[in-house]
Amino acid sequence: PLQPLNPCLLPGDSGVCDLSESPSSGSDGADSPVASAGAQDCSPLPSPDQLLSPLDLQTFRDYGRSCYAFRKAQESHFHPLESLARQPQVTAESRCKLLSWLIPVHRQFGLSFESLCLTVNTMDRFLTTTPVAADCFQLLGVTSLLIACKQVEVHPPRVKQLLALCCGAFSRQQLCNLECIVLHKLHFSLGAPTISFFLEHFTQERVEKGQIEVSEALEAQILARGVAELSLADYTFTSYVPSLLAICCLALADRMLRIPRPLDLRLGQHPEAALQDCLCKLQLLVAINSTSLTHILPFQICEKCSLSPGLK
Repeated sequence: PLQPLNPCLLPGDSGVCDLSESPSSGSDGADSPVASAGAQDCSPLPSPDQLLSPLDLQTFRDYGRSCYAFRKAQESHFHPLESLARQPQVTAESRCKLLSWLIPVHRQFGLSFESLCLTVNTMDRFLTTTPVAADCFQLLGVTSLLIACKQVEVHPPRVKQLLALCCGAFSRQQLCNLECIVLHKLHFSLGAPTISFFLEHFTQERVEKGQIEVSEALEAQILARGVAELSLADYTFTSYVPSLLAICCLALADRMLRIPRPLDLRLGQHPEAALQDCLCKLQLLVAINSTSLTHILPFQICEKCSLSPGLK
């Protein structure tokens, strides 16, 4: 497994962190019971009965396909291409280390997978616009997490909590300044379509069509989320749009769980070559990180699936 990012990076004179004071919606507050995201074990993914209800299916019947068409049309606008091309100091390896640290942080705070996906999207899109010094990359990560949580979570982490995770390497003003910079660079356009959205959509669609039992569909969704979580830290997968990656994660989960009627890869209308290329890379990713995957999946899912899936 990948080693976590050293949480005590020292800020330097990078430019990004030393700008004058800017207005920010970030707020400080009292410490929560979660003082350090690394102090406790990561919580497992939710169980199948927590993910889909009759109300969810009715909402899908009423609005699901319209929402899908709208979000699918937005993908190209929000998809960051070659986000590290303009980064002299940030590399694919440092990105992987940062996200390997942020992913357990998000889980420890009890944040949603949607928040994590938006965090990565916000960070990568900002990287396409602005060179970031290595000593400020961790600050960008926690700032992106804060921005994402403000969109999705009822109770986002406090600024003080996020700064504590960085061992006091950054000040509240630096985080708020960078938050303001990110928002302006992205023109306050933050509601990106995510892997999380498409995983949920494809799961609900196959259940609605009677293609799979509810329990099997939700087990596949949980496993697919675990695979997608691994892919978020790997720069290789930034070349795929979220809907394609979601379909491939679900297809791989079906194979690992040996589901009799696997997902139709043509559902998202993506080129066959791109689908197979993504599937092969996901298979390799899972094989390399099988131990990490077992740590984030519920025990009952690990028992059912093979962590060395064959793509035939």
